[in-house]
Amino acid sequence: MMGRPLVAAVSILVWSVCVPTARAAWPERPIHWIVPFGPGGANDLIARVAAEAVRKRLGQPIVIENRPGAVAGTAAVAKAVPDGYTFLIGAAGVITNSMLLNNLSYVDSDLVPVGMIAVAPSVIVVNPGVPASDMKEFVAWAKTQGANGVTWATAGSGSTPHFVAEMVKEASGIFMTIVPFRSGGDGVNAVLANTASATSEASIIVLPQIQAGLLKPIATTYIKRISAYPTLPTTAEQGYPTVEIGHWAGLLAPRGTPQPIIDKMNAELQAALKAPEVAEKLSPSGIELAGGSVSDFAAFITSERKRLGDLVIKAKMGKE
Repeated sequence: MMGRPLVAAVSILVWSVCVPTARAAWPERPIHWIVPFGPGGANDLIARVAAEAVRKRLGQPIVIENRPGAVAGTAAVAKAVPDGYTFLIGAAGVITNSMLLNNLSYVDSDLVPVGMIAVAPSVIVVNPGVPASDMKEFVAWAKTQGANGVTWATAGSGSTPHFVAEMVKEASGIFMTIVPFRSGGDGVNAVLANTASATSEASIIVLPQIQAGLLKPIATTYIKRISAYPTLPTTAEQGYPTVEIGHWAGLLAPRGTPQPIIDKMNAELQAALKAPEVAEKLSPSGIELAGGSVSDFAAFITSERKRLGDLVIKAKMGKE
């Protein structure tokens, strides 16, 4: 029969083991979501709306940190302590940085998928003076523009508008002079000023300009029509199925983050995306909720890495 001193000792041991475990229930303090862009863009808006909805479910603040410079913000999360308190609001750069840039301070496997959140569909737009209203007319007009072809503005080398330009070139055979700007807003301004004929940008940036008659939409490069602008056909509907990309935002974590935390964050994120106020805040900007499981997001990243990697090689986009 176990003596009372031994029983007491065992009880103390069990208590000492269980109490720290209970205290360590995640999350027990604020969580940080790093947005590798400045305030006001698609990923920033998506992050803030999703964070507020997830906060209500987890009962802990989610702090949005804007760290402009996709590489710097991504690297900060890749090197963060994998304790479930630092996440990245990732975009296409998560996939393409290693294809286009040398001397990154992290490798792709330093980040692991948690869940897709939403997509701001990309929209091909032209200056209203361009005599084209759809892809067929745009391509036909572009072929009349001489050796330099169409001047296409991008948000910088390797940006989503740059990938759209290369997709259009490959699919149509037209010539382009691709001009990199510092941001998507600068590229759009170039088209507004008619110093560039065309660009593509996220719906949140160009829909107000389209609705004001300042830009002419040609197509969306998303997989379906934009809910907030359903009259605009997709590139696939117009005969260009390989011209497909969106400005997506998904949640990633540092490698080594405990799987139960990743699974819980994904579950709470998916539940939060079903809250009516999330769609109410994002849909007017043309942003489409995406969602899905951890494995769904992992499969998307794998597929995009192969697809965009092939384009980088074909287009000789190279490394910097």
